[in-house]
Amino acid sequence: MLIGKNTCTTVVSSLFLVAISLFGFSEHILAQQEALNTVKIANPLPIAVGDPYVLYHNQDSSYYMYGTGGDVKDGFGVFQSKDLSSWVFKGQVYFGNNEDSWGTHSFWAPEVYEFQDKFYLFYSAHWKENPRDELENFRIGVAVSDSPLGPFKDLSDRPLFDPGYPIIDANVFADTDGKLYLYYSRCCYKHSVQSEIADWAKKERLFDEIEESWVYGIELKPDFSGVVGDPVLLLRPPMHMNDKQAEWESRSVTSGEVNRRWTEGSVTFKHGSTYYMMYSANHFGGEHYAVGYATAEHPLGPFVKASNNPVIEQNIKVGGDVSGTGHNSIIFSPTDSKMYCVYHGRTKQTGNDRVVFIDEMEIREDGTLIVHGPTTAK
Repeated sequence: MLIGKNTCTTVVSSLFLVAISLFGFSEHILAQQEALNTVKIANPLPIAVGDPYVLYHNQDSSYYMYGTGGDVKDGFGVFQSKDLSSWVFKGQVYFGNNEDSWGTHSFWAPEVYEFQDKFYLFYSAHWKENPRDELENFRIGVAVSDSPLGPFKDLSDRPLFDPGYPIIDANVFADTDGKLYLYYSRCCYKHSVQSEIADWAKKERLFDEIEESWVYGIELKPDFSGVVGDPVLLLRPPMHMNDKQAEWESRSVTSGEVNRRWTEGSVTFKHGSTYYMMYSANHFGGEHYAVGYATAEHPLGPFVKASNNPVIEQNIKVGGDVSGTGHNSIIFSPTDSKMYCVYHGRTKQTGNDRVVFIDEMEIREDGTLIVHGPTTAK
């Protein structure tokens, strides 16, 4: 069913993150690995997109990067690279906001997966079916193409499914038993939540209420036509002030920036028998955006947040110039000898513009996930 497998004993890839030959490594794959070992990635990359996602395509030994925004309107573009360092923009691959599309605007967070010689694009957009005129009417859709370069066409004139509230940030994971899972984030919109943080913010006269986004998981149909069963709540911001995660996940609120706490941009993979879910917290447009992770023994949890969170955050306070780091994806080198975290951030030079970073990451023998970043070119 799946194109590709992961031969590294310490890392099991999520759905189609790598496309490794079913019949062993060819010479061009080994040559590609050798090239990667000698390439130095100079962060930030000159790619001004948010929510970057990278697909490795075995057939042409190329990496393809998709993201939110950039030099496209109402859709998504793609960049191509052989070494993760030098990238070429190849044009717009998906066009929305037309008579055939269900989405009208806010085309966000594209992720592309290879499956049975086809390429499937999962993305978020504002649904045109909006009888109550909701300001945030986001849902998730799926489009398909014969090539990672597109063009991608929607599988349906409707979103993948409708849980009854706005959702964004789709991520797909294929377990070793062949089951597929969709992860997504419920938006903060009209989702006020009682917590000690909310009580504190009201007492301090910062905000009358705090809205939150939560990460859910649900089984995905094998043909990507819909979902199976009901969504399961997997991650949410801490309810109590003494929770070890409360300080870093509440910075956008405690700083007075905004009355929202996010849990979004999740990405799931498997290491041994453990499921890892990385996620972003705080305002995506602010300096406090950061990434943490949680682990579980089942793809639908329960997930336990890690004690070393956050694993990516701003470094300005320690002499660096990077802030607003978040919404990551994960890629593996062709022979799985290296593992990379791809994410967006801001620097003093780029201002409010989001740019892409790629840093090495690892899972240590005790199961601790480490990201060696953010790094910037000297």
